[in-house]
Amino acid sequence: MSAIKRPKRAATLQPSMLSAMEVAPHVRRIGTGAVNVYLVEEGGEVAIVDAGLPGQWDDLSDELAAMGRTLADVRSVLLTHGHSDHIGFAERMRSERHVPVWIHEADAALARGEVPNPARGTGPIRPLPLLAFLWLGLRKGGLKRPVVREVSTYGDGATLDAPGSPRVTLTPGHTPGSAVLHSEAYEVAFVGDAFATLAVTTGERGPRVAPFTADAEQAIDSLSRIERLPAKVALPGHGDPWTQGLEAAVSEVRRRGVPGRRGTPRG
Repeated sequence: MSAIKRPKRAATLQPSMLSAMEVAPHVRRIGTGAVNVYLVEEGGEVAIVDAGLPGQWDDLSDELAAMGRTLADVRSVLLTHGHSDHIGFAERMRSERHVPVWIHEADAALARGEVPNPARGTGPIRPLPLLAFLWLGLRKGGLKRPVVREVSTYGDGATLDAPGSPRVTLTPGHTPGSAVLHSEAYEVAFVGDAFATLAVTTGERGPRVAPFTADAEQAIDSLSRIERLPAKVALPGHGDPWTQGLEAAVSEVRRRGVPGRRGTPRG
């Protein structure tokens, strides 16, 4: 892939300026926080960042219409990692709309369904939040593992030829190919599950290691690679936008440490 010229810097995020589903300038969200899909618009073209659950396809056209766009304007699907609740409708977009699906090379086999999910347990659980998450999966077709039959791959440090010109930072731990996509132009970081602001297994909020992480210690260590990125808004796969800067988010994840483990927080 080649780098492309970045657009003019966007205005500072002002929550009062944003509609209910617009979470940053040029960025809209599908989902209410449990499982997020993001749409990035630039120059009449759209990139989808993470494809959520299969049934979230049903909300895609309406959200595109709110941007003044249609399915014909979608140019790429960018996946932060290969878990099933992030690749949900990616194969449909690829096979029906001929839109390329991009993922870090270390998670390509996971997205294609060729290797087992590397997640190691859930961490702490509270029954009601977990049941709500499972019910969402049931309603949105997420209980059967989706796959993407063909993927294109990116590497660490690549600048993607997509709306917002996001730059890739590999943050292994949640999965081997977990990545953060940082749009410097829009001062937004799509963090995937590098950290979450909602633990879907407990209902707890605030930056923390995401449930279903393969290697929690590695995930925390990897955050040193993003804590200095100049992003005013961090958009996670699970939870609400974080607007206090990545350094503060990383500090909070370290303070909480590995889920379920007592002792001195990481830092």
